[in-house]
Formats: sequence, structure tokens, C-alpha cells
Amino acid sequence: MAGKPGLRTVVQVAFAAAVLWFGGRTLAAQWDAVRDLRATLHTDWRGVLLASLAVLGSYAVLIATWQATVRAWGARLAAADGARIWFISNLGRYLPGKVWQIGAMGLMARQAGVAPEAAVGSAVVVSLVHLLVGFAVVAATGGELLRVYVPPGSPLPMVIAALSAGVLATPWILPPLARLASRLTGRTIEPPALPPRAIWIAAAGSATAWTLQGLGFHLLAGALLGHATGDAAASVAVFTLSYQLGFVALFAPGGIGVREVSMHALLVGAALATPAEATLLIVGSRLWLTVLEILPGALLLLAGASVPRPDPPSS
Repeated sequence: MAGKPGLRTVVQVAFAAAVLWFGGRTLAAQWDAVRDLRATLHTDWRGVLLASLAVLGSYAVLIATWQATVRAWGARLAAADGARIWFISNLGRYLPGKVWQIGAMGLMARQAGVAPEAAVGSAVVVSLVHLLVGFAVVAATGGELLRVYVPPGSPLPMVIAALSAGVLATPWILPPLARLASRLTGRTIEPPALPPRAIWIAAAGSATAWTLQGLGFHLLAGALLGHATGDAAASVAVFTLSYQLGFVALFAPGGIGVREVSMHALLVGAALATPAEATLLIVGSRLWLTVLEILPGALLLLAGASVPRPDPPSS
């Protein structure tokens, strides 16, 4: 019935309630920690603003990257719809498990009229490429960290380089792998359509976004502590690696706990901050990032804005 909410509406309301619950609980716990440390807090609000602008700029890059990846499949998505879908689906990272964000992005894109293969394919490609490119950014910027944590002769840099090359070559690797799997199983396996341009766009956008977020963390450290923690490259490496480790921890919504422990170990182990400075920066950066990640999507959910739903494409 048109006047009654359907299953999709119920799921959306449940998703919004769960996100706001987990996010609100996270903010409350972090605010208590900030209040306990406020006696030593040195805040340059202009620096916090500049750091926030850098992170919001990275979000704009990621949104544009995803929309360009959708176009690489031959689909179209309006800029306003793309931004709304990205911010709301991004809230899924605060729920247990890591599939909510990708699933929500693909579903909402389909509701906005994007063909199914473009909606799901672009969401998966951008997420996977963003993850792997993050480790490549760490390898390029983390000279101090690598000297401390990676023993001489370790194969880790070569592994990261091989993974990065594999990502860029994925459109050419999938067809022979599909043919091999068909011969081994005796069944016809068609590789998914994966435009090379989608991979390159996602890689370039992800590298830019990781760099902007790391620079935002660098500016925030100066605003909270009165001095930076190492140079800008070190800040990019610390932020990116700790964020990545939190993301791959499937049990931690939003990387909570894993990201903080990793960041503390990196900052102190590489002599970029004292333990007290690292603790203060971790609490402040978590509160800062949680607000920047949750607030836009939560406002869009509460505003009740709706994505236009044209007739589904014939494909």
C-alpha cells in the first residue's frame, strides 16, 4: 500500500537508529576522556578549522572519485545524489562488520537509477582500491616509521608494490582467471565488467584523499599540542596506517580501539610524540573525526531528504 511504510523504509529507519546509537555512544565516551584532559589542552581553533577543511576536501575528492567511477561504467549520477548517498552510506562504518557501507552505497545508487552492475561494481572497486592505495601511501611517506618497524631486508615494501600493481592490472587479470576457473570447474564463469578507467580513477582519487586526511591530522596536531608531530609526511603515514589497521579489524565498528592503539604505538615508537602527547592527540583526533564523519550523514538522515527514484534502467 502506498500509504504504509514498506520493508525498505523500515530497514532505513533501523539503519539510522543503529548508527546514531553507536555514534552517540562513541561521542559520549570520547567527550568524557577529553574533559579529563582539558587542563593540558591547548587549542588553536583556526588550526582545527584548517584541519577540518582538509578532511572535508578529502571527502569531496572521494565523492567525485566514486561518481567518476560510476560514469566509467557508462552510468550517470547527479552530484547532489552522489554526495547524499556517499555521506549516508559512510555511516555504515560505525556498525559492526564492514559490509554495511558498501552495501548501502550500492543499494542507494540503484534506487537513484544507476544500473545494478555500475552501482555495486563502483562501490566495491572504490572501497578495495582505497584500502590498497592507503598502504602504498604509507610506503611512500612513512620513511621514519618503516625504519623503526620494518627490519632491513623485509619483503613488506615489495609486497605492497606487488599489490598496488595487481590492483592497476585487475581489468586484464580477471578474464584469464575466469577462463582458468571455467576449465577447472567445467562451468562457464564470466568475469565481471571492470573498466580499466574505473581502477585508475579510484587509485588517483584515493591517493589524493589519504594525503589530504593525513595533512589534516598534521594540522590538528599543531592546533592541539602547539607543535606538529614530525613532518607532514610522517603525519600522513601515521594517520593512514592507523586508519587502515582499524578498517581491516572486522570486529571494531569505525576502527574504534584498534586505530587508537595503533596510532599511540606509531607516534611513541617513532619518537614523534611523548606518551602523554600521543594520548591527547588520539582522543582529540577521534572526537574530531567522528564529528566530521557522522554529522553530515546524520543531518541528511534527520532532514529526511529523499533520493529521486526514476524508472529502473532497462539493463
